[in-house]
Order: sequence, then C-alpha cells, then structure tokens
Amino acid sequence: MKLTMEYVQTPQQIAAIAALAEDIWLSHYQQMISVEQIHYMLEKFQSIPAMTEQIEAQGYEYYEMLLEGERIGYLSIKQEENRLFLSKFYIHQQYRGNGYASKAMAWLTRLCQERGLHAIWLTVNRHNRTAIAVYEQKGFRQLRTQVADIGGGFVMDDYIMELAVPAGL
Repeated sequence: MKLTMEYVQTPQQIAAIAALAEDIWLSHYQQMISVEQIHYMLEKFQSIPAMTEQIEAQGYEYYEMLLEGERIGYLSIKQEENRLFLSKFYIHQQYRGNGYASKAMAWLTRLCQERGLHAIWLTVNRHNRTAIAVYEQKGFRQLRTQVADIGGGFVMDDYIMELAVPAGL
C-alpha cells in the first residue's frame, strides 16, 4: 500500500488532524502523563486554533500521512537555519509496526536534502520508551534532557534527539 504525505492547507484538513491528534493522544499518553495534562496539551498545541496559529504565524508546516487516501497519521515540521525541527510525528496505533514511520522518515530526509538542511531534531517524552526506541533505530541520538514549563501547572519532561542528514545526491 502506498503512503503519501499531503501538505495541510485547508480548515477541513486542520480539523481532521485535530480529531486524529485527540484519538492518538488519549490512547497513547495515558501511561505517561495525566488525562488532565493530555487535554491541556491537546488544547494548547493540537487544537484547531493552535494549529492554525502555528501554520499561519509561526512557520510550521503540517503533513497528513495518507495510506491509499486514508489518514493514518501526521507530522509537523519547522525549518530552522541548517536543520529541521520535527515538532510532531504521530501514527495511529492500528498502523504502527508496518514500516510507515520508516517511510515518513525517508520522506523527511529527502525533504532536508532538497532544502540543504543537515539535521532533524525533536523532543520526545522521556517515558515514551517506544518512540525513543524507534528514533534510536532510525539513527537519532540523545543530545540532552529538557524540562519545559508549558503552563497550567504542567511540564514537558523530554529528551532532545537529533539525526544527522547526509548531503543530497
């Protein structure tokens, strides 16, 4: 089955991503953070207004991951001087373990090469062992830890990880 990455541009796409985010986050993060923090973070970072603001005013790009036209995940990136910030990278639980993360990472690597970027970096919850293992398997290395106050009495307790991107052909 063919995986495609589609640039998110319309309010309908943003709304669909927000709904997918809620489904993914509620099923995945309850073992790591409280339900209250999940809802707070969804509203602050993954709601329709938050994503619209990120796209229109903060330089973020969102992409839907489509499998034969079915939305199975999404990612959000922000280009920086010489590297790419992978802000969000989520695949619905029922599609994990099928190589789609590898295909998305290959797409991101090509995108970096086309843009002349040398690395991809991200933050990942320090208790998200599954995601950390996937990132390490893809070649990411842990640079440091970071605890960020996100308001509402909540913090994000993360690793910062980075992947060197080879120069394009």
